[in-house]
Amino acid sequence: MEKPKSETLVIVGMSGGVDSSVTAALLKEEGYKVVGLFMKNWEEFDEHGVCQSSKEYADVVAVCEKLDIPYYSVDFIAEYKDQVFNQFVEEYKQGFTPNPDVLCNREIKFKVFFEKAMVLGADFLATGHYCQSKEIDGEYRLVKGADPLKDQSYFLYTIKSNILKKVLFPIGHLPKTEVRALAAKYDLATKEKKDSTGICFIGERNFKNFLSNYVTFENGNFETLEGVVVGRHTGATYYTLGQRKGLGLGGQGEPWFVVGKDMLRNVVIVERGEFHPHMYADTLTATDLSFTSGLWTKPLPFKCKAKVRYRQKDQACTVTKIEGDKIFVEFDEAQRAITPRQSVVFYDGDICLGGAMIESAGPSYFEMKKDFSATSTSDH
Repeated sequence: MEKPKSETLVIVGMSGGVDSSVTAALLKEEGYKVVGLFMKNWEEFDEHGVCQSSKEYADVVAVCEKLDIPYYSVDFIAEYKDQVFNQFVEEYKQGFTPNPDVLCNREIKFKVFFEKAMVLGADFLATGHYCQSKEIDGEYRLVKGADPLKDQSYFLYTIKSNILKKVLFPIGHLPKTEVRALAAKYDLATKEKKDSTGICFIGERNFKNFLSNYVTFENGNFETLEGVVVGRHTGATYYTLGQRKGLGLGGQGEPWFVVGKDMLRNVVIVERGEFHPHMYADTLTATDLSFTSGLWTKPLPFKCKAKVRYRQKDQACTVTKIEGDKIFVEFDEAQRAITPRQSVVFYDGDICLGGAMIESAGPSYFEMKKDFSATSTSDH
């Protein structure tokens, strides 16, 4: 027999932002027993002596006191550094462009933070993510958020069904505009707070300056696929596939774009034109498979949709083969700048099936490999 809402303890993961603030307010209004829990993952003072996490916690306190709910702070700085940040830095050293949000959700928010909430007696953990969960055929499945511009299922594909069963996403069915309106209605301290952007531990700081504290960079050449030197760069690690801005390459003709990197020679490979064929591939191989149900149960080959970066529209594809934790995918149309160590995430309609980390892309990368004796980043 289910508990009445008044006896059902929901611990809300509160970040100091408007989304988690409204999440707590909605649950309180529904009659749940709500507790706010702030997760401290990073502690660093800026040039003005201000600690961002302290500012965020102050907003959590203000919101919780307005809602008249208890609040606490938990410290996962060591876990975050060990399981997220160190891997982020290591992958940048190898020339990849990692996405720490996927790791943070898997290792911190829906692992150690979730476990902490359960130890504290929570019936549910609630977060302000723009996604939903639905019970389908006896299993809880991750479903896209209703606001297509805010859907965060791409970053949450590693959550398993047994965790989803104990997680609530109270704003997943709402557009962002309505969430803002609700914050104003409840007169929350975060009602006019800007959305956070970028990587949490970098914040508003210059990315290159931050990264240079942890990764050593050396100047090197921009080269074409034919090996013609067209300029100098400040460190191959800074650049990512498909990049146009910040290259500092001029001259007449179409703009230059990054089409590859040769980390052993510290070379960034560039070509002119947004639609250069070496930036496109229609197949990929990915590893570290993770599916909501734990297993892939669809007969192969299986047609579905996928995306290789956040905010990309779903792309028609076919999962052709699965070998252990490796998956092989063919797209109906060639995809631009498929980037190793970014995620490919699979969808069946609005249901997020799961995803994997991209290991390598198709023919355009292999053709490029022939032009260089050294190993490119797609081979790591």
